[in-house]
Amino acid sequence: MSRVGKMPITIPAGVDVSIKEDQISVKGTGGTLNLARNPLVKVVSNDGKLNFEPANESREANAMSGTIRQLVNNMVVGVTKGFEKKLNLVGVGYKAAASNNKLNLQVGYSHPVNIDMPQGITVATATPTEIVIKGADRQRVGQIAAEIRAVRPPEPYKGKGIRYSDEKIVIKETKKK
Repeated sequence: MSRVGKMPITIPAGVDVSIKEDQISVKGTGGTLNLARNPLVKVVSNDGKLNFEPANESREANAMSGTIRQLVNNMVVGVTKGFEKKLNLVGVGYKAAASNNKLNLQVGYSHPVNIDMPQGITVATATPTEIVIKGADRQRVGQIAAEIRAVRPPEPYKGKGIRYSDEKIVIKETKKK
């Protein structure tokens, strides 16, 4: 068995996990998340803990047990605490404004860039150069953050652009004459 797949998930109070034939649902204060069930993994619930076991001895089933376990763990953490990504805007005149699930970016183009947030994702701007994306689904939060970053990725000569708050940009040396 995979090392990740062996570890049980403790279900905190206030979280309801339902295991059906075709999907696993996790319901909590942060919302409801669903995951399609894989036939290679057996899910066993007992005493407030979830255990994941490979359905057979194949290598694929072993790997999938760890993957499904981590996805369900992310769902449990998402509906209890939630996930967030922080982005910073670096550049003269670069600013962001959030209102009514829309993000307005002014990042050096001749027009502002408007991005609509999907259901379950909230966006806030603490300062005009900081963007905070929050939600229960870790994958969707990361995907939206990547899409916002792709509007103006950091360039390697001056470092201007949209970057993750913990991202380090290696600045290149300019061409010598």
